Amino acid sequence: MSVKSSLRTTASLATLTLAVGALILVTPAYAGKPVGSDNGAETEQSGGTDETGIHSAVRIQYSGSVAPNGGKGNVTSADVDWTPPPCWYAPYLGAKDFKKTMSAEIEEAASAPGMTGTPAAAIGQTKAHYEDEYGWTDTPGYKDYNVAKDGEGMFWAGVENPNEPDFLKRNSCTDLPFWVDNGEAPPPQYEEAITPEILAALAYQHMELPGTEVTLAPAQTTKVNLPTWAWLDKADFHEVQATAAIAAPGFALTATTTAKPVSLKLEPGTPDAVTYPASGECTINDDGSIGEPYARGNADRTPPCGVKYLRSSGDGTFDLQATITWEIAWTGTGGAGGDLPDGTFENGQAVTVQEIQSINR
Repeated sequence: MSVKSSLRTTASLATLTLAVGALILVTPAYAGKPVGSDNGAETEQSGGTDETGIHSAVRIQYSGSVAPNGGKGNVTSADVDWTPPPCWYAPYLGAKDFKKTMSAEIEEAASAPGMTGTPAAAIGQTKAHYEDEYGWTDTPGYKDYNVAKDGEGMFWAGVENPNEPDFLKRNSCTDLPFWVDNGEAPPPQYEEAITPEILAALAYQHMELPGTEVTLAPAQTTKVNLPTWAWLDKADFHEVQATAAIAAPGFALTATTTAKPVSLKLEPGTPDAVTYPASGECTINDDGSIGEPYARGNADRTPPCGVKYLRSSGDGTFDLQATITWEIAWTGTGGAGGDLPDGTFENGQAVTVQEIQSINR
């Protein structure tokens, strides 16, 4: 299954705020173009082409075990402080296409009603930055939008993460678009420039873990004080991968995030129950399964993974929560790699618990 990301590229008409303390004008001008397919939706960050068609399309493509249509996956990070990147900088347009797009934005901003004083000066400085080589510390200016180097590199711009709920964070990559030569790394001051690690975090965010339902014996309906066995077969409890990749002329990165199941935690849905083991944490077996399937003749045994209810559920049910913990790691371009916070995925199952009926003679 393959799905290409739903993104929105944002370029800024910004002033030299550190130098002159002037106004920042943020213009979300470059929108992704969704294209439907049987495998989900594709979004391209695009804005014009030349005769070769190679200087305008940049995309992040997700493949493997990922949510459909560029949606957020079902993994919950075990680390409450970890979040995917809210935005990043990525290749956007070649010089000719960028000139066409950015110059139009500058002219539109300059002609807006009431555009005088400091805002007008900011727009003038932005125009001079791209047309007349006006630069500042660590940020050189450009001559005629670098058109003389068209095909030798690309302008990079900020990209919002559409799954980031915080508007300010999502729109925090507001530096002016900057040029990067083909085969070169972005200038070091752009710490949010796309990297394999950022791609790995995005693959994590889009990862879709299997919605495995724990097998119970007795199934669905059990008895008070009767141990209920719980298990997951190896075939239903396996490693999954999600890959994120980006490619542009002279630039390509990829990262694969792998989720490996390591444990199952049972929460009976009532305090009037005990779990096996007592912690409720069922560890993975050597063969990749969890727990042990119930077999005839084991009624008097304590299950290695399971639960025992101490009272009936009456006319209702107990919500047995089965939470699987997944160990997350990633590898990427150039031998990069590392660990990401463990992920969890929770399934609820309704369990009916009945009293054991006795016959009085």
